[in-house]
Amino acid sequence: MEVHLTPETESRLRALAAASGRPPDALVEDAMTAYLEELAQTREMLDGRYDELKSGHMKPVDCEEAFRRLRAKRAAEKERPIGNS
Repeated sequence: MEVHLTPETESRLRALAAASGRPPDALVEDAMTAYLEELAQTREMLDGRYDELKSGHMKPVDCEEAFRRLRAKRAAEKERPIGNS
């Protein structure tokens, strides 16, 4: 399989390969393996969420309600003193 990269991406890949001492092919292989694994996990999570919604085990949240919750959470985080979890 051939992978076509933009000149900028290829240059960055070659620089990283030189700095790490690993061949560019190995870096691309590692990156693609990690990307595909993350994509599979995301797909699995989304499928699970869809199944939970479809079965009624989870209720959808109204868009405005979701934004209200996020704003409230952000405001609470801003009020929390630094260093406290």
